[in-house]
Amino acid sequence: MKIVSTRNPEVSVSFKEAIFQGLAPDGGLYVPEGELNLRNEFLKMNKNTTFQEIAALVTGHFLQDEVGAEGVARIVKAAFPFSPVMRTLKDGLKIMELFHGPSCAFKDFGASFLAATMEEYLRGSSEKAVILTATSGDTGSAVAQAFHGKKNIEVVILYPSGRVSPLQEKQLTTLGGNVHALEVQGSFDDCQRMVKEAFQDPELSKAIPLTSANSISLGRLLPQSFYYLWAFAQLKEELSEDLVFCVPSGNFGNLTAGLYAWKWGLPVNSFLAATNRNDVVPEYLDSGIFQVRPSVLTPSNAMDVGNPSNFERMEHLFQKNWSLMRAMIRGDRVNDEDTLETMKDVWDREKMDICPHTAVGVNAARKLLKENPDLGTLVVLATAHPAKFLEVAEKAVGHKPKLPPEMIALQDKVKISEIIPPTKAALSAFLIRHFV
Repeated sequence: MKIVSTRNPEVSVSFKEAIFQGLAPDGGLYVPEGELNLRNEFLKMNKNTTFQEIAALVTGHFLQDEVGAEGVARIVKAAFPFSPVMRTLKDGLKIMELFHGPSCAFKDFGASFLAATMEEYLRGSSEKAVILTATSGDTGSAVAQAFHGKKNIEVVILYPSGRVSPLQEKQLTTLGGNVHALEVQGSFDDCQRMVKEAFQDPELSKAIPLTSANSISLGRLLPQSFYYLWAFAQLKEELSEDLVFCVPSGNFGNLTAGLYAWKWGLPVNSFLAATNRNDVVPEYLDSGIFQVRPSVLTPSNAMDVGNPSNFERMEHLFQKNWSLMRAMIRGDRVNDEDTLETMKDVWDREKMDICPHTAVGVNAARKLLKENPDLGTLVVLATAHPAKFLEVAEKAVGHKPKLPPEMIALQDKVKISEIIPPTKAALSAFLIRHFV
């Protein structure tokens, strides 16, 4: 399958080139070219189809020509020793838990797949890669865990100082080794801008083999489509009406992955993009105007994005047609107070702790169901373990969620990071000092 740039279909590369380049040379994002129709294969799946079988099916269509069937099998086995978990709330709302991986967030799926794929490509090679990634919280944690100790790969993670939870910060600053944490004196948007500027610097890219593990990387985006297919397989036998996914959204990689699954044949009726007060995409869906603005700080910090990079892929999917996008995606925003109240309400009703990002999704989903009681089956993506947000949970619910073993081990570890200003010059200086 050919991979092309969102900005120029003449820029065509292999999957390997796409994941090691990260960003296309024209500044666009890499996307699959043409139609991939897997609907018949999707319809054969059922609740006994494993997540790993689904991952192997889709991965094979993208990578088998480059790494062979054995390579695909090695990637899937290395990437996914974990799977999603489906739960049902008392009101019938489905919750797909995506936080059962090593960093306890949905981004483990993409990061683990990307790490395993890069490792496969570098097998027996002298090539090296420097992963450059911006994070608003969960991406950095997942990337750090997935790539730690990988041969021939160095990882540089930029995160906004004071804008990630303490446990998230511990997850990405305590590993050391080939994982380097840069604490940026600015916002996530600053971090993301710095990364893009570094990739667009021809001198820097020539000197250092830079690549990305953000959702601008197609290698991280592709595996996020797998769990939409898994959800369909799990629910297939009980589906009498439409299937709708509610996706808590920040940088919009997760929603974009679901859209690709739909384009490949997943029987899904629509998507609900649920944001916090950083609502540039719901605003676009309402008005047809995409207005970038500085992000604002909210309890659901990993979604505090004022210029979501994956919107470019969304526009490409819908041929920049607002009406087509609006027909498939609803938008909603949830304020800080309602986020905290939803966390408390879910605890009171279900005795279930949820993270603030999942709460945004639950709140938006409940509103949609109230307005459309015959909507069908609605699945909310639960994006992170609630224990990653102890302070927010205690404020909302009155207690701290129980820590999973992975997080208990972090508490006594020492943070190692380098503080830098939010400039490309500061990032370039760090990269040259360490990798040239």
